Amino acid sequence: MRDRKRLVTRLATIPLVVVLAACSSGGSDQGAEDSAGGGSETAAAEGMGPGPAVKEASFPQGGLVDYTQQPYTPEAYASAAKIDDGDGPCSYYETSKKDYSGQTITVLAPPPPNMGEPMAQHGAMFKELTGGEVVVENVSIGELYSKAQTAFQTGVSPYDVTVNFSTWIGDFGDYYYSIPEEYTSGDGELADLLPLYQGIYKWDGDTKLFGIDADRHFLKYRTDVLDDPAAQAYFKEQTGQDLKVPETWTEYNLIASTLNGFDVATQPAGVDLAGSVEIMKRDDLMWSGFINRVAPYAKNPDVKSGFWFDAEMNPQVNNPGFVRGLTEFVEATNYIPQGGQNFGLSDEISAFGSGQGILSYTWDDAWSQANQEDSPIRGMVEAAPNPGAETVWNSETGQWETPADGINRAPYIAWGWSSAIPQGSENKQMALDFLCFFANEANHKVDLTIGRTGVNPGREGDFNTEFWVEGLGWEEGPTQTWIDTLNTYSNSSNRVFDLRVPGNGPLMAALADGVALALAGQKDPQTALDEVADKWNQIIQDIGPDRIKEAYQPIIELENS
Repeated sequence: MRDRKRLVTRLATIPLVVVLAACSSGGSDQGAEDSAGGGSETAAAEGMGPGPAVKEASFPQGGLVDYTQQPYTPEAYASAAKIDDGDGPCSYYETSKKDYSGQTITVLAPPPPNMGEPMAQHGAMFKELTGGEVVVENVSIGELYSKAQTAFQTGVSPYDVTVNFSTWIGDFGDYYYSIPEEYTSGDGELADLLPLYQGIYKWDGDTKLFGIDADRHFLKYRTDVLDDPAAQAYFKEQTGQDLKVPETWTEYNLIASTLNGFDVATQPAGVDLAGSVEIMKRDDLMWSGFINRVAPYAKNPDVKSGFWFDAEMNPQVNNPGFVRGLTEFVEATNYIPQGGQNFGLSDEISAFGSGQGILSYTWDDAWSQANQEDSPIRGMVEAAPNPGAETVWNSETGQWETPADGINRAPYIAWGWSSAIPQGSENKQMALDFLCFFANEANHKVDLTIGRTGVNPGREGDFNTEFWVEGLGWEEGPTQTWIDTLNTYSNSSNRVFDLRVPGNGPLMAALADGVALALAGQKDPQTALDEVADKWNQIIQDIGPDRIKEAYQPIIELENS
């Protein structure tokens, strides 16, 4: 495998003016023939028709990709970078040899900024290099599942690429085109994905998802608040405890509730300080935020039958561990920013990055946003594993247990944004070339540095502290806490994974419905989750318990491996 850890020679955050630099020709004719030949053979072998026509490269080999000198300027793309083009098969240089003039692919994606933004950004770049049109259709996150479902079931899909949750692979895996091995091994753009995520993107042994993101949830905390002498004194006076990085959800909740609204000296002018920034909007990944609070209460390391179901496939969503997590989630409505019950993913990212909260605990995006050059809290945020629990429910014994070391930790490996090519697409080769270009070394590194893109670390080279410190000017100490935190998740043997089984869509919709009712004060947590469990049992019977059980086994193996 080629070295994906080499640093860029120049990487700086600068205002975006335009998007694709005027390209000069470069490279050899022989290189063009070799590159195009591989694509054509793959296309023919897969019954996709001929590959793209071959033309002379219009981008210099190893050239500088200048994202500030290009003809596509989404208003929301507030910053970009200059970075060396990589040497992979989907680099700017190699992509510029392909000719898709007169051809079009359509991409189903969520709205900007999260994923919708980079899809449009790189789609415009791809057109500039190849002549091929990339049309991005944006729909709300709540509509993505139904839109994809309709597309897959029609046989002839209106979409050539769908951006989706990796959790939907249980419903849609059979409708996905299998990604050829050349993209996942050797020098392929997906070859350096961490093994954990390579497994997540497979279904029935085949890679069905083109991994463009990798996720896990972790704690982000404001050091300027936790280290503030006045905040420390006030916290001690109110609680009798020392103010420190929370190791349990009890400690997290105590800090967030006690310091909610505290007037810390470093707070950005005109910005109120809330205890915690959370995702609570029903149709915008609220259920994923909720699982963080449940995980250490309900994932017992001694129970190997699974987090979501017991050995007989009885849903566990209403057991005491889940109820405890939901109870504390409801309590959190008292110490979130104003309007925080309507916060979706993008809201959480921007709110934490602008200094509205002391603590947050979901995706990497909020961390990256807090480290943007224009963030008022840049250099004031550190990372740690998400809080654990002092007690954990044992679903086999029906009892609460005290962990041997005092704290049960259960990291949540949240779904990552992925992409797929429907079997019904008539433009599979162009779709593959676009996704591969989207994920190439240069684009990946730039997207990582812009917090709201939805692209997070999941490749071997992403965990290089030097890239972030020297390339982006991030402070070494805080950055190292982040890298160290991410590395701990791959080593845990008591992890929680998203439910990747047939029926994932309706199952998680039912869970979100119940949690939303509790957050709104319309149902108490136990009643709300009892109703969720009833709905889950009906969904399981409709789909078939044996079918769901078979699909659930790989998840159990991942949890305990």
